[in-house]
Amino acid sequence: MNQRPYTVVLIIPTGVGASIGGYAGDALPVARAIAQVCDRLITHPNVLNGAQLYWNLPNAFYVEGYGLDKFAAGSWGLRPVHQNRVGLLLDQGIEPELRLRHLQAADATRATLGLNLTDYVVTDAPLNVELRTAASGASWGTIGNPDSLLRAAQVLIEQAGADAIAVVVRFPDDFDSEALQDYRHGRGVDPLAGAEAIISHLIVRTFQIPCAHAPALMPLPIDPKLSPRSAAEELGYTFLPCVLVGLSRAPQFVVNQKNSPSSLANPDSQTISSKPGDIWADDVDAIVIPATACGGSAMLSFSQLQTQIIAVEENQTTMEVPPEPLGIKA
Repeated sequence: MNQRPYTVVLIIPTGVGASIGGYAGDALPVARAIAQVCDRLITHPNVLNGAQLYWNLPNAFYVEGYGLDKFAAGSWGLRPVHQNRVGLLLDQGIEPELRLRHLQAADATRATLGLNLTDYVVTDAPLNVELRTAASGASWGTIGNPDSLLRAAQVLIEQAGADAIAVVVRFPDDFDSEALQDYRHGRGVDPLAGAEAIISHLIVRTFQIPCAHAPALMPLPIDPKLSPRSAAEELGYTFLPCVLVGLSRAPQFVVNQKNSPSSLANPDSQTISSKPGDIWADDVDAIVIPATACGGSAMLSFSQLQTQIIAVEENQTTMEVPPEPLGIKA
């Protein structure tokens, strides 16, 4: 009898101050532990990214948040790959020296890790990210020139042949902000995470291609009281290496092209047929999520399936959305 792989989804929402997974790669030990007791682990960049630190989990699938929502809804499947050709998209607003630091980091992953990267593309206008904080305490943000972001992504896909896109956008430096100091000391919310998610969501929604983001920031002054949970982001000049590593093996999306924005004008487009090895929402056996953050799209979708829901009370967040008021059995 063929027994199908036991598949777990691990979700730790971005920018909600999760006590595990709300900082710089601090959920990686949890992901490693879960990966050892399941056949397939599906999770997202917020869990696996640790700036210049990362961990190779052969049975883990690196799926951007919007793509994970579509997967959970049954609209998209996941197709494992051997290796993606990753395109690098840089914000025009990044200063020349800081841009060079990121290009050198990309070169390093080529030389030392053997990653397959395309030529890089610079946006035709600064993207002008602004950061915000919601009443709940969650972080979010806005992009001043989203069209420029999408034009650059299209060049990488159509001209450079990218299978996945790593985006580096210049984020505001605010060395003295209370939110940043709290984050560096291992408390509070990552002030950048919410805006980062918006950037990758936009590209994945538009092009149905794996994407993740690394912010470009000037190095911070040394802080002797720096929390170990935040320390991974202070090892160098860029957070890019973990993103390139994650995207190099990120599964491709199996999408109904008839419903995709890029092909609405073509009524003859067909649904991509599923292949052996593709993963769909009804293949998921369990989902692990913070107990106070159960209101997300993916979580609500999985609650309608036979998926076992494991709500972790110890992983506190700024949200107040437990499963019980939603009628979810966890």
